[in-house]
Amino acid sequence: MPLSIRINGKRYRISAPSDTPLLYVLTNDIGLKGPRFGCGMAQCGSCSVLADGKEIRSCVMPVGSVARMEITTLEGLARFDARKRGLTKVPDLHPLQQAIIDEQALQCGYCYNGMTVKGAELLASNPNPSEAEIRDAMAGHICRCGTYQRISAAIKRAAATIGGKT
Repeated sequence: MPLSIRINGKRYRISAPSDTPLLYVLTNDIGLKGPRFGCGMAQCGSCSVLADGKEIRSCVMPVGSVARMEITTLEGLARFDARKRGLTKVPDLHPLQQAIIDEQALQCGYCYNGMTVKGAELLASNPNPSEAEIRDAMAGHICRCGTYQRISAAIKRAAATIGGKT
């Protein structure tokens, strides 16, 4: 029986079995490029998405378990932020996506999806996180290149943007 799932504000009818990992549906059936297969064991964060605003690891989450939730992927973060902050116009990028560019926080891109999704979740609940809160929130997200300091700087920059300080 087809499942109905809401992703980035749009409803999709999915014919995959309900125990299919959400990641496979997002990438193979919907064609999204944000969530990535990394470890396949929910340990690296590359597959992270938001389910009703909370981060989940889509590589191990059965699509049937999230069928009634609003799924937000990397592609929908700007919309998620605009809705959360009551903006009338959705910008092209989430403030954290722009800050990651501005801080040149990435090298290989392996961690981009997970770091951005988790960072957006953090900023939605805590628009002015401390360094310790950033470190704690980002624990469990692996950056192969070790750019953790620049990712933290990008989160701080995005927080300033969200708070209207820049």
